[in-house]
Amino acid sequence: MSEASIYKSRSARLTCSAEEFYDFVTDVRNFERFISPDTFSNIKTEKSSLNFQVNVLGTVNLSITERTMYNKVVYKGETREVKDFFLIMDIMNSGATDTDVTVTLQADLNPMLKILADSPVKRFLETLVEEMEKFKGWRDTKARSEPL
Repeated sequence: MSEASIYKSRSARLTCSAEEFYDFVTDVRNFERFISPDTFSNIKTEKSSLNFQVNVLGTVNLSITERTMYNKVVYKGETREVKDFFLIMDIMNSGATDTDVTVTLQADLNPMLKILADSPVKRFLETLVEEMEKFKGWRDTKARSEPL
């Protein structure tokens, strides 16, 4: 039997408003900017879903399942080994031009997978928040071919 494993990033300070960050991350096509071609392949994006290949996990499917305007975005993911996992972005407005974001990954992992995943998941979350802090293009979302 698997149990819920919860991994939480440190709080990242971003140079954008909560509204700009929310608008950016609710268009999943923007995630491609943070995906390394060295780690992921066969990337396919749509407005609300993302599919890609990871060597160890196989195909990863990710889609938005919950949105709380300017406060929270929840993505549901699925792989061959992990049927349901959640990537949760908690958004805290820190002023007109700053936002704090915490990223949580929650998954039901069997004990063996939990041991194997612990270090890579923590590294993934740290890398993600580091890249988000460096990123300056929050206002430059992908051209939208469909309405929000």
